Amino acid sequence: MSALQDVVLCVSHDTVYRYSTPVETAQHLATIRPLSLPWQCVLAHETRIDPSPSYRSTRIDAFGNEVLYFAFDTPHDTLQLTCETTVRLSPRFHALDADASPAWEEVASALRFRVGGTYRPESEFCFDSPNIVASDALREYAAASFAPNAPLVTGAIDLMHRIHRDFEYKPRATAFDTPAQRAFAMKQGVCQDFSQVMIGCLRSLGLATRYVSGYLRNESPAGTARLIGADASHAWVSVYCPASGWVDLDPTNDVLADLDHVTLALGRDYSDVSLLRGTILGGGDHQVEVAVHVRAR
Repeated sequence: MSALQDVVLCVSHDTVYRYSTPVETAQHLATIRPLSLPWQCVLAHETRIDPSPSYRSTRIDAFGNEVLYFAFDTPHDTLQLTCETTVRLSPRFHALDADASPAWEEVASALRFRVGGTYRPESEFCFDSPNIVASDALREYAAASFAPNAPLVTGAIDLMHRIHRDFEYKPRATAFDTPAQRAFAMKQGVCQDFSQVMIGCLRSLGLATRYVSGYLRNESPAGTARLIGADASHAWVSVYCPASGWVDLDPTNDVLADLDHVTLALGRDYSDVSLLRGTILGGGDHQVEVAVHVRAR
């Protein structure tokens, strides 16, 4: 298929919790509906919850993500959340000229707060967040990709290459709440860690960078390698460039995030967009089973 053609992807995401003792009551938040974006059209979406919750509603959070709230007031020993989504993706980066992007210092300067200056909404993604704190170590690591007056996108792509080369993809080396600085020191982790380290590097330079959660196509087009992390939810990075808008980079796979990537949610780091979180009474120990399938239609 030509890189200039739209692609339709079907996503199936199934999560099952099995509890050793009944859960008496529970409240959950889930970020599980992919976003509607200029390059991503949600053609269909369905969420099924078993057992049926006592209460269910949706809201839009501060970042524009749809968050599903559901609660149970009756005992249950399993919880199954199944989502089926079909999206149409349009190519975003086929005409991207990284070397034509503005110098990174100019962009960082424009994003700085100035009394009486124009508010830039992108600047919200320049600051520290729960899992990502700017540091001298992250700034020094990033500096090797950002020489004076280097084009912003060129520098960001080079940083992506280096993280992909220098870090080991190692499941279970980190946890869902591992901060970026610890993953940076370990030089290992999963897509969440690769992404949060890269975001920390870019924010340490004063650049606006978002955390993106989503999915990868399970079977890549003929002649291309299978993407790392394609059997689970995935994460990547989105850096703001005035000339190009938000440019999405996947350091785990060392690629621009385009027609193989389904965008689920946007935030400052993982803590803003975790797929399922909540509070339960009872339940004892639990086991979680997750299955994700993404295929072209």
